[in-house]
Amino acid sequence: MNRTTEIIFAGFGGQGVLSMGKIIAYAAMIENKEVCWMPSYGPEMRGGTANCTVIISDNKISSPFPDKFDIAVLLNQPSVDKYQFSVKNGGLLVFEKSNIITPPTGNDMEILAINAFEEANKLNNKQIANMIIIGAMISKRNIVKNYNLIEALKKVLPERHHHLIELNEKAIETGRKIAQFALPV
Repeated sequence: MNRTTEIIFAGFGGQGVLSMGKIIAYAAMIENKEVCWMPSYGPEMRGGTANCTVIISDNKISSPFPDKFDIAVLLNQPSVDKYQFSVKNGGLLVFEKSNIITPPTGNDMEILAINAFEEANKLNNKQIANMIIIGAMISKRNIVKNYNLIEALKKVLPERHHHLIELNEKAIETGRKIAQFALPV
Protein backbone atom coordinates (compact mmCIF):
# COMPACT_ATOMS: atom_id res chain seq x y z
CA MET A 1 0.00 0.00 0.00
CA ASN A 2 1.39 3.42 -0.95
CA ARG A 3 1.25 5.89 1.87
CA THR A 4 1.96 9.55 1.22
CA THR A 5 1.78 12.30 3.84
CA GLU A 6 1.86 15.95 2.82
CA ILE A 7 2.67 18.47 5.56
CA ILE A 8 2.89 22.27 5.74
CA PHE A 9 4.78 24.00 8.56
CA ALA A 10 4.18 27.77 8.70
CA GLY A 11 4.89 30.68 11.04
CA PHE A 12 7.25 33.57 11.61
CA GLY A 13 10.94 33.21 10.81
CA GLY A 14 12.80 32.34 14.00
CA GLN A 15 10.07 30.02 15.35
CA GLY A 16 11.82 26.91 14.06
CA VAL A 17 9.44 26.29 11.15
CA LEU A 18 12.14 25.23 8.69
CA SER A 19 13.89 23.15 11.37
CA MET A 20 10.68 21.25 12.13
CA GLY A 21 10.30 20.35 8.48
CA LYS A 22 13.95 19.38 8.14
CA ILE A 23 13.86 17.14 11.23
CA ILE A 24 10.73 15.33 10.02
CA ALA A 25 12.27 14.97 6.54
CA TYR A 26 15.53 13.53 7.92
CA ALA A 27 13.62 11.12 10.20
CA ALA A 28 11.65 9.88 7.18
CA MET A 29 14.88 9.48 5.18
CA ILE A 30 16.31 7.35 8.01
CA GLU A 31 13.22 5.15 7.55
CA ASN A 32 14.06 4.82 3.82
CA LYS A 33 11.05 6.84 2.71
CA GLU A 34 10.96 9.10 -0.31
CA VAL A 35 11.12 12.70 0.94
CA CYS A 36 10.66 16.20 -0.40
CA TRP A 37 11.52 19.20 1.81
CA MET A 38 10.80 22.58 0.28
CA PRO A 39 11.41 25.74 2.37
CA SER A 40 9.97 29.15 1.54
CA TYR A 41 10.73 32.39 3.32
CA GLY A 42 10.96 36.09 2.66
CA PRO A 43 14.27 37.95 2.36
CA GLU A 44 13.96 39.19 5.96
CA MET A 45 13.51 35.60 7.28
CA ARG A 46 13.65 36.18 11.09
CA GLY A 47 10.37 37.86 11.97
CA GLY A 48 8.99 37.52 8.44
CA THR A 49 6.80 34.66 7.30
CA ALA A 50 8.34 31.27 6.65
CA ASN A 51 6.92 27.92 5.66
CA CYS A 52 8.07 24.61 4.40
CA THR A 53 6.37 21.70 2.76
CA VAL A 54 7.39 18.15 3.57
CA ILE A 55 6.14 15.18 1.59
CA ILE A 56 6.85 11.66 2.82
CA SER A 57 5.98 8.70 0.64
CA ASP A 58 6.56 4.99 0.19
CA ASN A 59 6.94 5.62 -3.57
CA LYS A 60 8.46 8.30 -5.78
CA ILE A 61 6.99 11.76 -5.24
CA SER A 62 5.49 13.10 -8.45
CA SER A 63 5.06 16.75 -7.46
CA PRO A 64 6.49 18.87 -4.63
CA PHE A 65 3.48 21.22 -4.80
CA PRO A 66 0.46 19.76 -3.01
CA ASP A 67 -2.86 21.59 -3.19
CA LYS A 68 -4.06 20.17 0.12
CA PHE A 69 -2.21 18.86 3.15
CA ASP A 70 -2.69 15.88 5.45
CA ILE A 71 -1.14 17.89 8.28
CA ALA A 72 -0.78 21.64 8.87
CA VAL A 73 1.39 22.97 11.71
CA LEU A 74 0.64 26.68 12.09
CA LEU A 75 2.47 28.94 14.51
CA ASN A 76 1.00 32.40 13.87
CA GLN A 77 -2.25 34.09 12.84
CA PRO A 78 -1.25 34.86 9.22
CA SER A 79 -0.45 31.16 8.73
CA VAL A 80 -3.79 30.08 10.20
CA ASP A 81 -5.58 32.56 7.95
CA LYS A 82 -3.72 31.30 4.88
CA TYR A 83 -3.58 27.52 5.41
CA GLN A 84 -6.49 26.44 7.64
CA PHE A 85 -8.64 25.60 4.62
CA SER A 86 -5.81 23.71 2.91
CA VAL A 87 -6.13 20.66 5.16
CA LYS A 88 -7.62 17.53 3.60
CA ASN A 89 -10.77 15.94 5.03
CA GLY A 90 -9.69 13.80 7.96
CA GLY A 91 -6.44 15.74 8.25
CA LEU A 92 -4.75 17.26 11.29
CA LEU A 93 -4.21 20.94 12.04
CA VAL A 94 -1.89 21.71 14.97
CA PHE A 95 -1.55 25.32 16.09
CA GLU A 96 0.38 27.23 18.74
CA LYS A 97 -2.40 28.56 20.93
CA SER A 98 -0.71 31.65 22.42
CA ASN A 99 -0.03 33.24 19.02
CA ILE A 100 -3.51 32.82 17.56
CA ILE A 101 -6.25 35.41 18.04
CA THR A 102 -8.84 33.73 15.81
CA PRO A 103 -8.52 29.94 16.14
CA PRO A 104 -8.92 27.78 13.05
CA THR A 105 -12.23 26.15 12.29
CA GLY A 106 -13.19 23.12 10.31
CA ASN A 107 -15.54 20.20 10.69
CA ASP A 108 -13.70 17.66 8.59
CA MET A 109 -10.34 17.72 10.35
CA GLU A 110 -8.80 17.18 13.76
CA ILE A 111 -7.67 20.47 15.31
CA LEU A 112 -5.13 20.45 18.11
CA ALA A 113 -4.27 23.60 20.11
CA ILE A 114 -0.91 23.44 21.89
CA ASN A 115 0.56 25.96 24.36
CA ALA A 116 4.06 25.08 23.19
CA PHE A 117 5.72 28.35 24.21
CA GLU A 118 4.29 28.11 27.72
CA GLU A 119 5.49 24.51 28.02
CA ALA A 120 8.92 25.45 26.63
CA ASN A 121 9.24 28.13 29.32
CA LYS A 122 8.51 25.46 31.94
CA LEU A 123 11.51 23.56 30.53
CA ASN A 124 13.57 26.80 30.72
CA ASN A 125 14.21 27.05 26.98
CA LYS A 126 11.77 28.87 24.69
CA GLN A 127 13.59 27.57 21.60
CA ILE A 128 12.25 24.03 22.08
CA ALA A 129 8.62 25.02 21.51
CA ASN A 130 8.88 23.67 17.97
CA MET A 131 9.97 20.26 19.31
CA ILE A 132 6.98 20.21 21.68
CA ILE A 133 4.75 20.75 18.65
CA ILE A 134 6.52 17.97 16.72
CA GLY A 135 5.91 15.65 19.66
CA ALA A 136 2.21 16.53 19.65
CA MET A 137 1.96 16.06 15.89
CA ILE A 138 3.72 12.68 15.99
CA SER A 139 1.43 11.59 18.83
CA LYS A 140 -1.60 12.20 16.61
CA ARG A 141 -0.13 11.02 13.29
CA ASN A 142 2.63 8.48 13.69
CA ILE A 143 4.44 9.41 10.45
CA VAL A 144 7.95 8.68 11.76
CA LYS A 145 9.28 6.73 14.71
CA ASN A 146 10.26 8.64 17.83
CA TYR A 147 13.82 7.27 17.92
CA ASN A 148 14.34 8.36 14.31
CA LEU A 149 13.38 11.91 15.32
CA ILE A 150 16.29 11.82 17.78
CA GLU A 151 18.64 10.46 15.11
CA ALA A 152 17.44 13.22 12.76
CA LEU A 153 18.14 15.83 15.45
CA LYS A 154 21.74 14.63 15.58
CA LYS A 155 22.01 15.26 11.85
CA VAL A 156 20.20 18.61 11.79
CA LEU A 157 21.60 20.23 14.93
CA PRO A 158 25.14 21.54 14.59
CA GLU A 159 27.56 19.53 16.73
CA ARG A 160 28.05 22.49 19.09
CA HIS A 161 24.35 22.11 20.04
CA HIS A 162 24.37 18.34 20.59
CA HIS A 163 24.31 18.95 24.33
CA LEU A 164 20.68 20.06 23.75
CA ILE A 165 19.54 16.74 22.26
CA GLU A 166 18.40 15.41 25.64
CA LEU A 167 16.35 18.59 26.22
CA ASN A 168 14.82 18.28 22.74
CA GLU A 169 13.97 14.66 23.49
CA LYS A 170 12.21 15.81 26.67
CA ALA A 171 10.34 18.45 24.61
CA ILE A 172 9.14 15.81 22.13
CA GLU A 173 7.88 13.67 25.01
CA THR A 174 6.16 16.72 26.57
CA GLY A 175 4.35 17.35 23.27
CA ARG A 176 3.27 13.70 23.05
CA LYS A 177 1.80 13.83 26.55
CA ILE A 178 0.01 17.13 25.94
CA ALA A 179 -1.55 15.78 22.74
CA GLN A 180 -2.84 12.67 24.51
CA PHE A 181 -4.87 14.76 26.94
CA ALA A 182 -5.79 17.68 24.68
CA LEU A 183 -9.47 18.32 24.19
CA PRO A 184 -10.77 18.74 20.63
CA VAL A 185 -11.07 22.34 19.44
